Parts: sequence; C-alpha cells; structure tokens
Amino acid sequence: MKYSALDLAKYILQKCIDDSRPISNLQLQKILYYVQGEFLKEDRKAFDDPIEAWMFGPVVPSVYERYCMNGAMPILSVPDWMKTEEDKISEISEEVKKIVDKVAEAKRALSPWDMVRATHEKDGPWDTTYADGKGNHKEISLDRIKKSFKDGRERGF
Repeated sequence: MKYSALDLAKYILQKCIDDSRPISNLQLQKILYYVQGEFLKEDRKAFDDPIEAWMFGPVVPSVYERYCMNGAMPILSVPDWMKTEEDKISEISEEVKKIVDKVAEAKRALSPWDMVRATHEKDGPWDTTYADGKGNHKEISLDRIKKSFKDGRERGF
C-alpha cells in the first residue's frame, strides 16, 4: 500500500517528537527523499508526490507548504489553529514503518546542513536536476533517484 507524502511526513514528525528528537522542515524534506530512495531500491514507491530540486536540496512541495510556517525551527506539533481532519496520522503498515523508522533515526542524527550537503552530491539526482539553478523547482526523476540508491551512491540508513 502506498501512502501520500503527507501521511508519511506526519508519521515521521510524530515519531521524532515521541523520541524527543524533533526535526525541522528541511530535515523532514531530506528524510522523505531518503525514504523514497529506499523504496525505489526495491522497485516500489513510498508515495506518488513529486520531489523537486530546490536550492537546499530535494523537496516535496505539498509537505513543504504544510510545514513552512515553522521556518528553520524544529516542528514540535501542529498548532491548534491549524488542526483539521488531515492532521490525523494514517495507519502505517509495520513493513513501511520498519523502513521509515530506520531512515528517520539515521538521518535525524545529522545536522540539517550535513543533510543538504549529502543530497547535493556531484552528479547525483539533485545536482543533475538542479543544474546550477537552471532546474530550480523541477521534478527529480524517480529513475535518477532509483539508480543512485541501487548503485549505492546514496543510502537512507
């Protein structure tokens, strides 16, 4: 079963909060990128939402828009004034949680800027799409992400 990127983002954020390791939106974006990469390695997708090449690395726009009001600060919860039915965390399968948890635990230990540097690897999916700014906000090809993870150039955990 596939989930939306927002479903997985809410799960990741709650896990990090529960573990007393809250993360920022920037970190969340990179974790979602690595989660997708780990699933693509197994020839399946974690979510259908596009991942775009932005200045500071891969971004899932739908998730970015939801949490951008937090700026660079750790996301501690969804403010009461924003709570909607959408804020409920979907039931995530144990199989999916196992992969997502490994990625979240490994990557949240990195500083946000170390995560940015890691996703900016020369000739990697972000670099070839962003192309020195010419590809800003362009979708990163799933095939590029898949190849990078299958080749072992990138690893989620």
